[in-house]
Amino acid sequence: MSIETLEWIAAAVSIAAVWLTARRHLLGWPVGLVSVALYAGVFIDARLYSDALLQGAFAGFIVYGWWRWKANLGNDGRVRIAPLRAAVMCRDLGVGAVGALALGAAMHTWTDAALPWLDAALTAFSLVAQWWQGRRHVAAWWLWIVVDVIYIGLYLYKSLNVTAALYLGLVGLAIMGLQQWRRANAQPAAVA
Repeated sequence: MSIETLEWIAAAVSIAAVWLTARRHLLGWPVGLVSVALYAGVFIDARLYSDALLQGAFAGFIVYGWWRWKANLGNDGRVRIAPLRAAVMCRDLGVGAVGALALGAAMHTWTDAALPWLDAALTAFSLVAQWWQGRRHVAAWWLWIVVDVIYIGLYLYKSLNVTAALYLGLVGLAIMGLQQWRRANAQPAAVA
């Protein structure tokens, strides 16, 4: 299979996973697991090693998120939204910044990574967004929007045009997820 074909398949599966997650459906997690496996191959071929490592980390976060969401489903079968305290948000963003610097230094020093610092920063903050998603925080969508917009430029620069188009679509899906999760968060919780 050519890398272009793999990229198209990975993009389609990723769209399905994010769409299901934006709709607060549990099925988004296993579909996401398939998408990260496919994208690991795409990123290794493009020498975006931090992104390839990110797919492995995402797999772990996906298993965690799937488990967390199963324990927090509402009567309608959709996950309940949880608040994110400001102190926790600052802590998590700080961990993301430290992770970005450490991974960027490692990739710059020990690999032939194409854009080690930018790739590492996007990787670290994607992990923060994924962590927040698993913990059911609306703020995850805000962070995904920022990260995905920057990823579009990175992928265009690396001539991963299908993936850049995917990330443009992911920005739209993140906006949809943000709206839906905010709406769900504003509704009073149903009594079981």
